[in-house]
Formats: sequence, C-alpha cells, structure tokens
Amino acid sequence: MQEQDTYYLNEICTQNALYTQQTGRKKKCLTHTFGCQMNERDSEILFGFLAQMGYEKTDIEAEADLVLFNTCCIREKAESKVLSHLGELKKLKQKNPDMIIGVCGCMMQQKGMADTIRSSAPYVDVIFGTHNLHHFPEYMYNVYQGKGRQIEILDKEEGVQEGLPSYREYPFKALVNIVYGCNNFCTYCIVPYVRGRERSRKQADIVQEVKQLVADGVVEITLLGQNVNSYGLDLQDGTNFAGLLQELDQIEGLRRIRYMTSHPKDLTEELVKTIAESSKVVDHFHLPVQSGSSRVLELMNRRYTKEHYLQLIDLIRKYMPNAAITTDIIVGFPGETEEDFLETVDLVRKVKFDNAFTFVYSKRAGTPAARMEDPISLDEKKERLQRLNDALSDISRDINDKLQDTVVEVLVEGPSKTNEEMLTGRTTSNKTVIFAGDPSLIGQIVPVTITEAQTWVLKGTLAE
Repeated sequence: MQEQDTYYLNEICTQNALYTQQTGRKKKCLTHTFGCQMNERDSEILFGFLAQMGYEKTDIEAEADLVLFNTCCIREKAESKVLSHLGELKKLKQKNPDMIIGVCGCMMQQKGMADTIRSSAPYVDVIFGTHNLHHFPEYMYNVYQGKGRQIEILDKEEGVQEGLPSYREYPFKALVNIVYGCNNFCTYCIVPYVRGRERSRKQADIVQEVKQLVADGVVEITLLGQNVNSYGLDLQDGTNFAGLLQELDQIEGLRRIRYMTSHPKDLTEELVKTIAESSKVVDHFHLPVQSGSSRVLELMNRRYTKEHYLQLIDLIRKYMPNAAITTDIIVGFPGETEEDFLETVDLVRKVKFDNAFTFVYSKRAGTPAARMEDPISLDEKKERLQRLNDALSDISRDINDKLQDTVVEVLVEGPSKTNEEMLTGRTTSNKTVIFAGDPSLIGQIVPVTITEAQTWVLKGTLAE
C-alpha cells in the first residue's frame, strides 16, 4: 500500500473518531457483493480499508453511513439487481443526505455503464472499476473533503498491488488471489474486457501471505484466478501453478488448499499428478466444460473439443479415481441445436459430474457472441436446462448414495442456513454436510458419519 493511501486512511479515521466522540456511535458500513469469489475477495479488501477508516459492519441499510455495491456483469440478472437496489436507496439518501453510496466492480468497467449510473442515480457519490480498487481511500477522502462525486474508470490495469488490507468473514479460511485478469476471450464472456489481461503475483508474495494467514489461524485457503492453470506464464521465469502448489503444500499448519477456476485447455498431466501427490490440495476438480458439443465449443472459443475434455477426465481418474469433479454448463448458446444439446447430455452422463452450475446463455454486449444469430426461443432454452438438470440430479444422487455410512472429514463452517440448531461444513470433495454438534467445533476439521445421502447435501452425525 502506498504512503499517500495511508495518509488518506489516517485522515478519515481521525474524522470518524471525532464523529464518534461527538455522537457516541461509530460510523457503519454495508457492502453488497455480487458475482464470483474474486468479487468476494475484492470486498474483503474494501472492508479492510473501511475498518482502518474506523467503520464497523452493519446488515441494516437504514443505519448505514456508507453503502457500497461491488458489482458483477457476467449475467444480465446481476446488473438488474444492482440498478433496482440503487433505486431503492434513493429514499434513504433523501432521509440521510450524509450517507455515502458507492458502486464499483466489473459492471462499472462496461462501456457507458458509469455514465448510466451518473445520470440515473445522481445521488451515488463514488464510482470506480476493477483496475483502481487500491485508490478507494483517495476517493473516500475526497468525498469527506466535499470535493463532489468521485468517478474514475481506468481503461487499463495497473499491475499487481501488494500489501492491501483485508477483512475476512471466517477466521479459519481465506481467499488468496494468485492471478488477476484473463487472456482467454471466450466469445460469450465479458471478463477479459472488465478484468484486464492476466497478471500473476510473484510466488514468494503468495507464499508469504499464506504463511501469515496460517499464523493467524487459517487452516484452509482457496487460491483465486479466472484461470489458475495459467498462473505464472506471464512471469516468464519458469513459475507455474504446479510449482506453486508444491511450495504451499510444505507450509506447516495449513490443512487444505482449494482453487478456482481451472480452464481445461491448460490442465496438464504434471498438474494433475502434483495434485494427486499433495497432502493438502483437495480431491475436487472444478473444470468448466460449458458445452458437450465440439461445434459449440469452437463457437465459444474454448480451444478444446469434447474428446479432449473427456481425455482430461480420464487423466484425473487415472491419478485420483475417487476425486469429485464439478463443472459449469451454458445452455442455449447462440445456434445451439438439439443435437448439440444432446452432445452435452451425453458428456454429462459419461463424466458423471458430482455437481454442476448450469445457466441459460446470457447475452453480454461487447462480446462476439452477442452478434451471433440466436434463433432459439427462451422457452426452448429453459426446457433444455430442465432436462439437463434432471440428468445431473440423478447422477449427483447416485454418487452421494455411495457415501452412505462412510466417515468423511468436514471443516465446520458454522450454523446451517436451513436449521440454526445444526452445523454445516464441507468435505475435501466440496460436499456440504449437515450434522448436530456444539458451536465450539466451528473452524475445526472433524470426522462425520454420513447417515442420510441427499441429492445436494449429506446429513450425518459426529463419528466417535
């Protein structure tokens, strides 16, 4: 973090401390995060800044002195939610003119979107994109100084910024960025345009961060990148993802290593073998296929075929026969025929995915796919999605049934969202397990006997 940012943080902290002295209350902030784990990690950094400014968290908008939207633009639905929510905040801003409202993230990097927010929501105080997250203290300082609305969208990334503060929701697990941006340019995807080109962090910086996290009590990390498999290629010094995993595997006290997301075109035998030989990298591969039709994959610019993908699955099974494999699938890509769709269903049945995130294609302005002819009706796309999900559900249930009466290791994450009297956690294969237990177990890895296997979750009891 640069010296000037420290100055801005200290100045705001001083003003907020004076506010607390005069009013008897600390200023409060609320962050709405949309999208992927990369956005979640950005929000951790943003709240790290806010905590140093003297803010405390709240879940109630009406009592917030600052509301920040960290946005996503992968699908139209996420954008609509943000715009709708901004409209709802207008009344709160009228009641409390001192409330600061900010909008940042991927959505702001889209051409014209900042101007849309500027004109449709003139009560928004701060607007910035993905490339200048580290300038947030400066924008806040300028708002505090009465310098008006702060709007800055950078067209180009500014490299890798180290030493930024962060605030984690869980003391026992953490998100760790290893590579920013994306070089793949899938024809349906807006990410390379809003996140920029790939920039890898230095391996030494990542290792040092993880060691510090472990010293702070973290037992599980998730390594983040739009394509972790291409980590290090831009550094041109021999660094690669397999080597990073080998280095992290040596850190004493670290129990689990996860990673997101893995592009099939860069999955190598060296990497699979490294994961198989690791004592800490989990036995879970999330390998987005997007379509089972080689014709559609070519239209998507995914740079692999159905046959190549199935060979990768065979490679994983060779080294890790019991590994869980999950994926992402887009239904209704422009020009997808019934035959193309059936190729996807066929691939699903051959691979036998443990789970899949499935979506109807969402048109993104500025991407090549947005200009393609799309004769398929939305109703037909939804019908295909249902058929696909039915096939996936049957497979997931069959896989989970095999875990009946087995003992699995679960990292206890907290109370179950559906029953606060129960605990929930995840296995190394990323399966959710619900069981009865004392809250003191949260943050620990415990053995659980599976007593009831369901399609999407497992239920169990603590093993003796």
